Amino acid sequence: MARAGLTAERLAAAGAELADEAGFDGLTVSALARRFGVKDASLYSHVKNLRELRQRVTLYAAGEFIDSIAAAVAGRAGKDALVAFADAYRAYALAHPGRYAATQHQVDPELLAGSTVMARTVDTTYGMLRAYGLTEPDLTDAVRLLRSTFHGYISLEAEGGFGHPREVQRSWERGVQALHILLEHWPRDDEGEKSDD
Repeated sequence: MARAGLTAERLAAAGAELADEAGFDGLTVSALARRFGVKDASLYSHVKNLRELRQRVTLYAAGEFIDSIAAAVAGRAGKDALVAFADAYRAYALAHPGRYAATQHQVDPELLAGSTVMARTVDTTYGMLRAYGLTEPDLTDAVRLLRSTFHGYISLEAEGGFGHPREVQRSWERGVQALHILLEHWPRDDEGEKSDD
């Protein structure tokens, strides 16, 4: 085992590479053990089971993902920040399909508690949206809209789902511009007013 230099962190990094090559569903303890030239049992000294291995890969990928977005957004605000955020999001997802798929999975609270990924994600995403003057609950609604829009577009693009000859890049740019306009004119939540009626 010393020969392989195994640690939970090294397994997560290698698992992320394997996820890009074989798909997140193709990430197994056996496949990863083969990569290190060891038996499956050697990995269980560092991760309890396949679930923990995949969750560690999820945290590893999520950290890379938000760090790349934060670097792109740094020093920008408003539309410039939104475009940088969106383009970094898409670039990572298309370049690392297995890692991106991993980021769509939930992580157990006890594993998440030892990580700063969630705090960095909230700081970066909500920070970018606050420039539009949004507060809760509108911030959460806007985050969900952006995430579902980006994820849907990228998933269709990766699967070759856009058959029209219109350039996919141009549609992406126009879509992000439309999101900017929407965020500038966000309909404020009126739940409080309705509940008083």
